[in-house]
Amino acid sequence: MKPRVAVFCSGRGSNMEALIRASQSADYPAEIVLVVSNKADVPALELARKLGVKALAVPAKPFGKDREAHERAIDAVLVAEKIEIVCLAGYMRLLTPYLVRRWTGRMLNIHPSLLPKYPGLDTHARALAAGERKHGCTVHLVTEIMDDGPILAQAEVPILPGDTEETLAARVLEQEHRIYPEALAALSARISLPEGGAKP
Repeated sequence: MKPRVAVFCSGRGSNMEALIRASQSADYPAEIVLVVSNKADVPALELARKLGVKALAVPAKPFGKDREAHERAIDAVLVAEKIEIVCLAGYMRLLTPYLVRRWTGRMLNIHPSLLPKYPGLDTHARALAAGERKHGCTVHLVTEIMDDGPILAQAEVPILPGDTEETLAARVLEQEHRIYPEALAALSARISLPEGGAKP
C-alpha cells in the first residue's frame, strides 16, 4: 500500500502540482490524496481539484492568535483522511511544536536555498547581494527550528552575470519541481507504515 500524502499550500501551488503529477505515475511510491491551505481563496486549491485531488481550506483567521488550535484542527483532518506523510509546498505559516512533533520524520519542506545558507525569506535577493556563484534549493525534514532538519535532497544552479531575483528564482523553481517529487519518493519507499495504515 502506498503512503497517503497531504500537501500544504498558501499560494499558487506550483510545487504541489509537480508532486501531484509525479504521483499520478503508476510506479510512484506515494499517493497524494489531500491538499490543505490556511486560506480559502488560493489558486492551489482549485488547481488540486482540477488534478483530481481533494482540496480544502482550514482558515487560520477564526483561531486568532492561537496557532496551536488551528493546527489541531488541521491535524484532525489529516487523521480523518488517514494521512501518513505531509509535504509543505509554499505553506507560509510557521508551525508550532505541536504539529511538528506529531509528524516528526514524516513532514517535508522545500526551501529555495542551499541550506544551511539563507533560511527564511528573500533567499534569491540575499544570494545575489552576497555575490554567491551558486544557489539552489533543498528538501528537508521539518524540525522545530525553521528551515532546519535533515536534508533529503539539494540541487544547485549557477548564478549568471545579469541575473535578477526573477531569473534566478525561475531557474531554482525548475529544480524544486524536480527534486521534491524525488525526495518524497525516496522517503515513501523507506517509511514503514504501522498496521492498518495511518499514523495514529
